[in-house]
Amino acid sequence: MAGGLVAGGVYYGFSNLILTRTAQHRIDLHTLSERLVAAAPVVPSPPPASARISHRPFASLMKDQWNQQTAAIYGKVRALDDRVLEWGRKILYKPETRQNES
Repeated sequence: MAGGLVAGGVYYGFSNLILTRTAQHRIDLHTLSERLVAAAPVVPSPPPASARISHRPFASLMKDQWNQQTAAIYGKVRALDDRVLEWGRKILYKPETRQNES
């Protein structure tokens, strides 16, 4: 009998707690909803993306020159690598033969 009484008390306590919190949440949501509807400020739209782009001719020129110089360096290194590779192939696979002078 004592266990049933304790279980009933626990059930009543949780039920009452859930009921009061639900009622409080309902009141809070209603208050927030009224505030949202009543205070509807007009938010200005942001400027278009094309208006936000700032043109910097000097910076663009520097970036272009940097990219061209970097591409040229990579091209020269690639050409040098190809030449070293060919040189190595000539040494390894096509050895020079000397003719014996008799």
